[in-house]
Amino acid sequence: MTTWIIGDLQGCLASLESLLSEIGFASARDELIFVGDLVNRGPASEGCLRRVRALAEAGSARCVLGNHDLHLLAVAAGLRAPNADDTLDGILGARDRDAMLDWLARQPLMLRCGERDVVAHAGLHPDWDLDTAERCAREVEEALSGARREAFLKRMYGNEPARWVECRDAEGRQRFTVNVFTRMRFVTRDDHGLRLKAKGSAAHPPEGCVPWFAADHARGHGSRVFFGHWSTLDAVAWPQYGVYGLDTGCIWNGRLTACDPATLALSSVAAAPGDGRAPL
Repeated sequence: MTTWIIGDLQGCLASLESLLSEIGFASARDELIFVGDLVNRGPASEGCLRRVRALAEAGSARCVLGNHDLHLLAVAAGLRAPNADDTLDGILGARDRDAMLDWLARQPLMLRCGERDVVAHAGLHPDWDLDTAERCAREVEEALSGARREAFLKRMYGNEPARWVECRDAEGRQRFTVNVFTRMRFVTRDDHGLRLKAKGSAAHPPEGCVPWFAADHARGHGSRVFFGHWSTLDAVAWPQYGVYGLDTGCIWNGRLTACDPATLALSSVAAAPGDGRAPL
């Protein structure tokens, strides 16, 4: 059995099928773990969601939620306006949309793979050890998958609190948790505050900031984090920090990448014709 952790799909179904062929995936033998952002911007959001759901229900795939997946849930609930470049209409207009959305809402923010490996869409906050990260993830997952999902989605968006030490109630803690797991790239060097509007290369952080994984971390030596979300990261493997960033920009005519965590072997394919798009 081989486990493959796969980067952001964002509706690029043809690229996914090409990658599965490239790695020789066999559903009866292998497991896939998707790092989130299954949907949006690519031409086949509905197809990607259906494909991953079918694989998961067959016991051969798992996934975590990304910011585009949460955006879909908020738009479907009427709590967020669609963006001009969204490609969610197929899901929103499907006869079985509720079943698809309910399945998506039950997916985790974080997966533990063994004792020391973690999969999360954007990463882990430097102030969290692995147990704290897992507790925060489970709290949000319970709110998102329960009867009060809409109430949670209504209060989910916002950039504050920006620091873990400022999370003084459940609402602030949950919003911070969502931002860490699905939006984070840079944090301030001195107090690890989230800089959610900062993008670009990890090699050129904003003044006073570092990539989240380069800050002093509480998660412990020997742990590894596999994540997506950051297509301009400039590299996949950052072994000095124990992190592997698997979003290699398929939606931007880059590549779709998979990593075998047992060997750290990488396999990737070019974006399939029609999957990629030009940056806005």
